[in-house]
Amino acid sequence: MPPITRGVLLALAAAALFGLTTPLIQRFGEGAGPFAIAALLYGGAAGLAAISGRSSAETPLSRVHLPRLAGVALFGALVAPVLLALGLRATSGTSASLLLNLEAVFTVALGAAVHREPVGRQVIAAVGVIALGGAVVSFAPADGTTTLFGSLLIAGATLSWALDNTLSRPLSELDPGQVVAGKGLIGAGLSLVGALLLDQSFPALYPAMGLMICGALGYGGSLRLYLRAQRILGAARTGSVFAIAPFLGALLAILLGEPIGGVATLVGGLLMAFGVYLHLTEAHDHMHEHPPLTHDHPHRHDDDHHDDHHHPDLPPGTVHSHPHSHTFREHRHAHGEDVHHRHHG
Repeated sequence: MPPITRGVLLALAAAALFGLTTPLIQRFGEGAGPFAIAALLYGGAAGLAAISGRSSAETPLSRVHLPRLAGVALFGALVAPVLLALGLRATSGTSASLLLNLEAVFTVALGAAVHREPVGRQVIAAVGVIALGGAVVSFAPADGTTTLFGSLLIAGATLSWALDNTLSRPLSELDPGQVVAGKGLIGAGLSLVGALLLDQSFPALYPAMGLMICGALGYGGSLRLYLRAQRILGAARTGSVFAIAPFLGALLAILLGEPIGGVATLVGGLLMAFGVYLHLTEAHDHMHEHPPLTHDHPHRHDDDHHDDHHHPDLPPGTVHSHPHSHTFREHRHAHGEDVHHRHHG
């Protein structure tokens, strides 16, 4: 399978797990405090990561990565879910799910600004269309339950997750299970402290279990897949493909009885769908050079980049990790923003 196709499929799987949990979180978290909800979500994510363990084929997390991991947990496992929980109180599940598309807009912008990832005219057009769709849903709600303040809170959550995505890009080359476990433990711990200090209420046993399952699958499982996709596609493009998640959440919300939301929600949703289409059809293919390089990351020897060193006892196509060196090469092929293709054009 071509690497870009593999990365897109991983991002789509991550999007499916995340998108389908948004309306469920709204139901399971009814009446509970936002910090309490965040603690249960990321407690579930950390629990699943701890059970699954680490892979010997992956580069392990080390002490030098802890400051970045703390920043990822702060934005992605504390600020974002708290804002989401607050926003869900003032928006319908359909509108909230569609507004999560704004994460792709912020992720593309931050990926270009921070990591200098190339953003062509098609990506810019896609971001603009998605942003316009988000504005329609936010400023012209027609479902009777969505407010501008609630929409802004959801937008704030997407910005926090975009910051999380941008910070986590260097962590994508590490063992995703360890990254998820670390982020989940830090996020759950901080959220639990906030819930206790503010004396927030926790849900009953079964809704709490539902939130932990949502966290395990929609946050922990989704993040593992997202990190693997980000390893291949980079921060901006992975965030772009991940924009399909809100449509899955909106569909589930409608199936669970949420109102579609009138003309504004339909128009906004169609605009966002067109923006996602533009993202998914964007290609990046040109002649490029690879300078000599020594590094450590998970790799295989049949990807046209790692055939300059050999392991006679290793079956072809096996993913493994160890320090290795590359010689200079120049070639042309379709690629994303993986560790070997991080350039300015």
